Amino acid sequence: MEHQQKILILDFGSQYTQLIARRIRESKVYSEIHSSNYPISKIKESLPSGIILSGGPMSVYDEDSPNISKDIFELGVPVLGICYGMHLIATHFQGKVEHAKYREYGKVDLEIIKHDLLFDGVKNNSIVWMSHGDLITKLPVGFFATTTTENTPVCSLSNPEKNIYGLQFHPEVAHTENGTRLINNFLFSICKCKPDWTSENFIHSSIREIKAKIGNKRAVCALSGGVDSSVAAVLISKAIGNNLICIHVDTGLMRKNESEKIAKMFEENYNLNVISINTSQLFLERLKNVFDPEVKRKIIGKTFIEVFEKEAGKYKDAEFLIQGTLYPDVIESVTVKGASSTIKTHHNVGGLPEKMNLTLIEPFRELFKDEVREIGYQLGLPEIFIKRHPFPGPGLAVRVLGEVTEERLEILREADEIFIEELHFANIYDNIWQAFAVLLPVQTVGVMGDARTYENVLALRAVTSTDGMTADWYRFENSFLGKVSNRIIRNVRGVNRVVYDISSKPPSTIEWE
Repeated sequence: MEHQQKILILDFGSQYTQLIARRIRESKVYSEIHSSNYPISKIKESLPSGIILSGGPMSVYDEDSPNISKDIFELGVPVLGICYGMHLIATHFQGKVEHAKYREYGKVDLEIIKHDLLFDGVKNNSIVWMSHGDLITKLPVGFFATTTTENTPVCSLSNPEKNIYGLQFHPEVAHTENGTRLINNFLFSICKCKPDWTSENFIHSSIREIKAKIGNKRAVCALSGGVDSSVAAVLISKAIGNNLICIHVDTGLMRKNESEKIAKMFEENYNLNVISINTSQLFLERLKNVFDPEVKRKIIGKTFIEVFEKEAGKYKDAEFLIQGTLYPDVIESVTVKGASSTIKTHHNVGGLPEKMNLTLIEPFRELFKDEVREIGYQLGLPEIFIKRHPFPGPGLAVRVLGEVTEERLEILREADEIFIEELHFANIYDNIWQAFAVLLPVQTVGVMGDARTYENVLALRAVTSTDGMTADWYRFENSFLGKVSNRIIRNVRGVNRVVYDISSKPPSTIEWE
């Protein structure tokens, strides 16, 4: 397999680490995030074109603060330190970092005092985004300062001879005016990368690699009908044709008529071998009297794998399992940072039982959602399907808060369909990353006609995002929310109150469970 150029990002806990990766990929260069303690031997093996040291919440002089091997600076690979990353560079080269008298947070003016390759074409006195409480009080040996701000004498530093650079501010954040230019200078002028990380190249190289790996053997694919698994199925079928068996498990936790729509789409548009199994009673039985969201996820994941394993077992000659796992799933489920904790269990990450004896292939494990969508476009999937909002693996079970029953699922299905229909009618569906209804385990008093009611509260959730790692609530017109609320209360028996969720991620997650 040919070597792929990449930028390696070592993560020290910054809230912006995923954003660094995205910005680099937007410039058509592949980037990969690893924890700050990623072994130097692995770094050497991966042959990166450049290394970025991210920011982080700690101070370099704190006890137990994360560090790196000095060998990183001897690899002959360009290094860029951002915020905490720059402080690490300074301390490794006999500089000094101390607590700042005036903490800088937000937008500040940047004065360029000496030009280098990193600041080529960057205008003077531009706005940059700061987030720090420490500063460099003594320049590291062999480095010179390139920029300054009112409160930070060394706002960036440079050692062109060693190809090591540092920035106190965050070029990856949209508020930094020339951020893209700075990142591109590092990628193309300093690391000598080529902008060849494109969806077309990804498709060609993936098909080539999958053909080489699977050959004439058979593979099974867990086809949920979501964008990720569907694009994965179409991509893999390009490589191995009829040797791909797609298994769709109808868990009974799908949206209204979803399984039927999935089967119809693949039947009409693609020559895919799709086997659909209805196991809704099994899932509902196992979820009886279960209230804890994490327990729900684990039961659904375990049951899904059990059902899938039984069906896949009928194909004795199948040797591979295809899953549509995405990079944010991997980041949230696997500890990337030493101090991070599992936010929630993703049942498509690391859940394959060993006894299946199937080799796992996750073609999108290193991709973000919008990158998968772009690949879907290139592969010719219908636009209306590609633009569908993400749907959680455990389905509506994590949107029915509390116990999951058929009756509560039906209420949610009907309400959710009305909400999504109205988004399409208002022509705003594509402006939103994810929108859905949540049935709360709360009942309130209402009046319908002359009768007093005691029925369910339904919450509406709609967010904007690029990749699901961070999200903000969508600002609807009041008249739109009023229309949706009226329609749901009039038409969905069992709901007498509708509320709208105005929480962002962080601190909230997108899903309620």
